[in-house]
Amino acid sequence: MPIALDATYSLGRNPSGVAVYSREILLGLARAHPEERFLWYFRPHRVLRSLRDPLPRNAKRRILRGAPRAPLFHALNQRVEVTAAGLRTVTTFHDLFVMTADYSSPEFRVRFSEQARRAAERSDLIIAVSRFTARQVEELLGVEPSRIRVIPHGSRAPLHISPARENLVLMVGAVQKRKNVARLVQAFERMPAGWKLAIAGSAEGYGAAVELRAVEQSPRRRDIEVLGYVPGVALEDLYSRARIFAFPSLDEGFGMPVLDAMARGVPVVTSRRSAIPEVAGDVTLLIDPEDVEELGAALNRLADDEALRQDLAQRGRERAAEFSWEKSVERTWNVYSELR
Repeated sequence: MPIALDATYSLGRNPSGVAVYSREILLGLARAHPEERFLWYFRPHRVLRSLRDPLPRNAKRRILRGAPRAPLFHALNQRVEVTAAGLRTVTTFHDLFVMTADYSSPEFRVRFSEQARRAAERSDLIIAVSRFTARQVEELLGVEPSRIRVIPHGSRAPLHISPARENLVLMVGAVQKRKNVARLVQAFERMPAGWKLAIAGSAEGYGAAVELRAVEQSPRRRDIEVLGYVPGVALEDLYSRARIFAFPSLDEGFGMPVLDAMARGVPVVTSRRSAIPEVAGDVTLLIDPEDVEELGAALNRLADDEALRQDLAQRGRERAAEFSWEKSVERTWNVYSELR
């Protein structure tokens, strides 16, 4: 019998972490289980866009209207509109930050919260991408722990790691209030002359204008690049050039950019809150993201200490290797097996 998945979020003009996750799970399952049949469901507004990409031989495209016609359905982004008799449902929850702080408009918060509650109620099992997100699903949505499975994201190491680094601090992520760009700019201003800051990510997020104002008003404005969304090859070039990766996010359900930076041998300064420490372990410099002084001190410590940078880079690569998409796919399949 076929397995249905909501493939809608694997598409997009500027693919985010959810899009990366969706594609890795969709394609990984098809590769790992060639004997199985998969139905990739797309919501109507994404069907035409989906036609640009070829599907694996054991997958077929469907339009998501009503309940999927399969015994098992995996909602890859915490959204389940319809259930049906005999349909078992798995839902992946990535984060619930919209419900916990002022990181979105009130209207979006209401809509998001309703969708999350419906998805939780209609799911037989829930995949949370971190223990932090699992606790939030339990506490905010009233889901009993017996229905939650924690499956972290994976990462793919680059083909090679460049030894030619520049005095560049890199931050990857959409510019929005939650990503804490303004404080990063203020901390960067404490770094020595000759260092640059590059911010790679769409500038369309909630509160982006306030964050970008800190860039425009910075006395180091000439040393700061706001690049907008940066696609694959160009992003790899940035990772290969950066000497430090900074990710002082205020709230993350996982923190995929931290993992990607570690996999590419870039020493990381990041937050000691939400799910990030689960990813970062003890191979990064963890800071209070609301403390500009502490963030600035961590950046300067890495800038001044080449031995520390090399140590964190090496241990970061080793830790990132523990997170693979193949493991994520295998553990996702095991969740399906519980319901089949």
